[in-house]
Amino acid sequence: MTQDLMTQIDQVFELQRRNRLKMRNSSVKDRKSLLKKIEQWILAHQSEIEKALYADLRKPVEETQLTEIFISLAELRHTMRHIGQWMKPHKVRKTKALLTTRAKIKYESRGQVLIIAPWTFPLHLTVCPLISALAAGNCVVLKPSEFSVNTSELIRKMVQELFPPQKVAIFTGGPEVAQALLGKPFDHIFFTGSTRVGKIVMQAAARHLSSVTLELGGKSPVVVDRTANLKDAAQKVAFNKFLNSGQTCIAPDYLLVHQEVRSNFEALLKEEIMKMFGSDVKQQQQAAYARIINQQHHQRLLNALNATTQQKGRVIIGGHADKNERFVSPTLIQLSEAEAPLMKEEIFGPILPILTFQNVFEVIDLINKVDKPLGLYIFTEDSKFADQLIANTDSGGVCINDINLQYLHLNLPFGGIGPSGIGRTHGFYGFRSFSYERAILQQGKLSPLK
Repeated sequence: MTQDLMTQIDQVFELQRRNRLKMRNSSVKDRKSLLKKIEQWILAHQSEIEKALYADLRKPVEETQLTEIFISLAELRHTMRHIGQWMKPHKVRKTKALLTTRAKIKYESRGQVLIIAPWTFPLHLTVCPLISALAAGNCVVLKPSEFSVNTSELIRKMVQELFPPQKVAIFTGGPEVAQALLGKPFDHIFFTGSTRVGKIVMQAAARHLSSVTLELGGKSPVVVDRTANLKDAAQKVAFNKFLNSGQTCIAPDYLLVHQEVRSNFEALLKEEIMKMFGSDVKQQQQAAYARIINQQHHQRLLNALNATTQQKGRVIIGGHADKNERFVSPTLIQLSEAEAPLMKEEIFGPILPILTFQNVFEVIDLINKVDKPLGLYIFTEDSKFADQLIANTDSGGVCINDINLQYLHLNLPFGGIGPSGIGRTHGFYGFRSFSYERAILQQGKLSPLK
């Protein structure tokens, strides 16, 4: 950490401190104008975005268009449509004891906010919180991931072209930069990443009593009941698990499949994987299939897979790796017990363990033995089965007969619970995370105390 960088951080923090009230009192039109700039920049730089993400993650163009550009633009346009309504004060009903008063709730900006973004979806997981923060009238400091260096550099270019530092500033670099930023008394910190680092962020926030939104992860299960449409479930599991090579916070982390349909489902899932990525390693390496972000994560995945196979885990398909390519093939592995190494922590890669169950109580017990997940995915035609699972487990969100769609629904809050996250984002819920509810009461002329 150089003294020059510390000086820059101090200067930006002071600039934004002086500008915070101006940003708070900005109009709907002013805020829409800031968001419109981002929209226009993304539309004008799609080719550069695609190249940066390919360089960082070997992310296919189709994936970049869907998971980075489309999602960012959808959040932007949804926010621009509704920001006027969100900013309006909300009147509240009078109480009998205070009939002579008028009261309302106004959403005020928190002030100065820090957004620490991950490498997994480095564009949209930086841009979407930025959208919410600006919509709420905040001054923003961004810290993109040092692992997705090409995309982070492109985001730096965007921010510096579009915004003066008193409105939005950006600092790139490693953990030492994040540590320096966390030393400043921001009003709110929005972090997306691992549970381990989330705890560090929360400890830093506690020193200044900063509020936090933590978007973390966890082991999100997929439950396949015997009444499920197996082919439909197999298609959706294959697509959503191996998207971004499994490096997605809401990706299926493990499968719980009813014993009666296990064999059929495994065969269908294997068939879908081969359709999407090819039947041998050479085809898979040439397929539109992302890579692991770096050698460290690549080795972590291989260690967990090898440890599990040594404990009687049976590889159904995949299990191949190329260190130089940072490649791990789409892998299904059948487990004989829930204590296998792959069940100890979030996998965050293209390896999918399969366990079986015989009744709903086994499923509830297995899910509740693991930390509360970000998502719970249930494939069933039995509504009572789904209701029992929801009533007796915890998760940030639930999706029935599909995967990840709860994330795309901009009128739903997105976030975790406990180890999978704190707070909510997307649409109005993102706006609210970067605001605080200010209670305003005005006494009338006919005060009862006169």
